[in-house]
Amino acid sequence: MTAPLYDIAIIGGGINGAGIARDAAGRGLKVFLCEKSDLGSATSSASTKLIHGGLRYLEHYEFRLVRHALAEREVLWGIAPHIIWPLRFVLPHRKGLRPAWLLRLGLFLYDHIGGRRKLPGTKTLRLNRHEAGEPLRDVSSIGFEYSDCWVQDNRLVVLNARDAEAHGADIRTRTRCTRAVREADGWRLSLEDCYSGTVDTIRAKALINAAGPWADRVLATAIGRNAPGSVRLVQGSHIVVPKLYDHDRCYIFQNPDGRIVFAIPYEDDFTLIGTTDVDYTGDPAAVAITQKEIDYLCGAAASYFNRTIAPGDVVWTYSGVRPLYDDGKANAQETTRDYVLTLDGDGNQPPLLNIFGGKITTYRCLGEDALSRLAERFPEWSSGRGWTKDRSLPGGDFPAGEAGRVVAGLQRDYPFLTEKAARRLVRHYGTEARRILGAARTPSDLGTAFGPELTEAECRYLIDYEYAREAADIAFRRTKAGIRMSPEELDALDRWMSAARIRTSPLKGVVNG
Repeated sequence: MTAPLYDIAIIGGGINGAGIARDAAGRGLKVFLCEKSDLGSATSSASTKLIHGGLRYLEHYEFRLVRHALAEREVLWGIAPHIIWPLRFVLPHRKGLRPAWLLRLGLFLYDHIGGRRKLPGTKTLRLNRHEAGEPLRDVSSIGFEYSDCWVQDNRLVVLNARDAEAHGADIRTRTRCTRAVREADGWRLSLEDCYSGTVDTIRAKALINAAGPWADRVLATAIGRNAPGSVRLVQGSHIVVPKLYDHDRCYIFQNPDGRIVFAIPYEDDFTLIGTTDVDYTGDPAAVAITQKEIDYLCGAAASYFNRTIAPGDVVWTYSGVRPLYDDGKANAQETTRDYVLTLDGDGNQPPLLNIFGGKITTYRCLGEDALSRLAERFPEWSSGRGWTKDRSLPGGDFPAGEAGRVVAGLQRDYPFLTEKAARRLVRHYGTEARRILGAARTPSDLGTAFGPELTEAECRYLIDYEYAREAADIAFRRTKAGIRMSPEELDALDRWMSAARIRTSPLKGVVNG
């Protein structure tokens, strides 16, 4: 049997791979994507969950990156207003660190170099007379408030993959590329189903290595090329503690070591604190927060807040490995967050495009740039450029800033929902929340409750349409319901999924193995 032929094969189902797949499929290309685990299960689920320019990158003269990212904030908010929304950040001035005039200058640039239109600009705060100063120690009476955006990071990956599949892409999770061989007329990929061990083969005219932290390893093992050593692995860890304050602003704190730490309202009842920047040399799949990182984040936050924050307060942690492009900088904090694309193979060979670095905010531009590079070999692929800038992701088909209207409509049509429950559903699924609720008239119509927020109806939706195949996919990636679930409830969800022996074919229904 002849192996199916695709225009593009993508190894890696993080935000970059999923974003490229969506863009390419929307241009009419035949696209294949494989991911050895769950979509966005590594770096793309372990971010600080911000769509931002990166204020601190200005100090390292990354003006192009910051301008690029700032311009994308409102673009992404516009195409995904259900999972992306504006936040206001408070930057207290701290005596002995960066002077107030330097902070003002940086924020002036931040406000003006990225084409800000809808997001409000910077304000100066007198913290001793403002509610944003109430939770803080007397570090300074002056602070600055500016705008950035929040994102449900794993959901951004999944929705890009869903839209790619809706445009005809073949998305395969839990599928490992064990070998990629360059032949005269294209690439031949050997694939292994990580559950069953079943082996498959596909062909593609072009190959994209978007394996993130594993990019060098994929080059060396699956593709058989000398890995260029272009990836610098940097561990970033976060802690979650019970809510530290009542208002809805976030904080960005300077620290004496030059790093910054965010404190962000999280899932209504918690505060997220992060991140760290530590060089990492182990297996990216085994990354975990260290006690040293927990102590550092607790200490950094406690030096600003007027309450004790100790390791015993931590209710959840997560860690990830950022695959930064290795630009030779002395420390991880100074290493560029920009992306680098390298095209391997001369004009007579099927191309291999390697993706190094990047940040979640610029994934859509990376996708456009990746296809532009491949269009050098396949000019016909350049048609339809820029379409992802204006087309909403699934569930995001309403104007930015009007999520409250969608919440109110959901409560009107499903009166048994509390405002909090309706808002949670809209912030995860947008207008597609109605597909979960269906004809339900009471909470019991949604089936088994696996925890305070998670129902059987929602889980079945995530299985049928969002590639979920294991309990962690649902409890800690598609949602964060697992933070509130007891070990017994998590076990019940795991048993429920295992008993069904669920094997998904998203957008095509469920196949029971």
